[in-house]
Amino acid sequence: MGCSAKTVAYWAVHGNPNNVDSLQDKRRKGNQTKATDKYIERLLEVVDKNPEDFGYDFGRWTGQRLSEHLEKETGIKLSKSQVVRILKRKKYSYIWGKYSLEDKQNQEQRKAFKEKLEHYIEIGKENPELVQVWFWDECGFSLRVIRRKTWTKKGKRKKVKGERRRGRVNIMGGIRYSDKKRRCFVIKKGDSETFCEQLKKLWEEIKNEWVSKGNDEKDFKECGPKIIIILDNASFHKKKEIVEKIEKNLPNIRLEYLPVYSPDYNLIELVWHSAKEYIAYRNFENKEQLEKTVNYLLNEGGLVINWSKKFKNKDELINVS
Repeated sequence: MGCSAKTVAYWAVHGNPNNVDSLQDKRRKGNQTKATDKYIERLLEVVDKNPEDFGYDFGRWTGQRLSEHLEKETGIKLSKSQVVRILKRKKYSYIWGKYSLEDKQNQEQRKAFKEKLEHYIEIGKENPELVQVWFWDECGFSLRVIRRKTWTKKGKRKKVKGERRRGRVNIMGGIRYSDKKRRCFVIKKGDSETFCEQLKKLWEEIKNEWVSKGNDEKDFKECGPKIIIILDNASFHKKKEIVEKIEKNLPNIRLEYLPVYSPDYNLIELVWHSAKEYIAYRNFENKEQLEKTVNYLLNEGGLVINWSKKFKNKDELINVS
């Protein structure tokens, strides 16, 4: 008959030889799918909304809370694990939320700036000898161990030294869009004079690069490439005296300020992020060791970034490839 031993055992206990229907395993009724298409549709609608929209005091949905809420609405009772399985099948995942700056951003300014930036980039691609686009910013690296996701055995967590240690390496620099060349400088602190000094160093390096191609150094200011510097609105970037000094002494350079609260338009943010990912969990003995490693990563080719991949949570970023 092809019956399993469990089925025969069930007949022996529950079956009635005079009633064939009694031989059917009634436990199978409980294996039918409870979640209807309408239930799943409503679940996806609810999970995309805030709990407070439904009058709850808690701030986030869990599998248990979704299960209880949907039972009130539909009368269908599912366990939290069943709800979670449905969400996973629908490509949902349980991850950290992301802080948003949208309420502080000016979308019209962002749109206009993005169009301008794409125009600069297009010119730079067609005529690299005429225009170079550089993304500029500052970043700090501390001696305190950086934590990131890492593999550990279930039930255990990787332990790191959590004490705050004195010692910090401050970096100011940029990345050129066309070839992703990086030039970063170690600084004591970020201020207007330091900003001007580092731009002068960058300007000198670009000039030397231009001269090495057979051009005359004295022609650089008038015939060299226009250097577009994309940077944020830090006060020392916009100090009147410094801006005038840059315009006078470094005429090739043009400062283009990002719209407010728009770090996602600054390509070098990905460089800082990747560098900190690289040294995560590394315990540096002193500031000198940290500085040497950071310089190796940023200026000596130690940090390799796959620019062709899609970066998570960077959907608004200007096209990097």
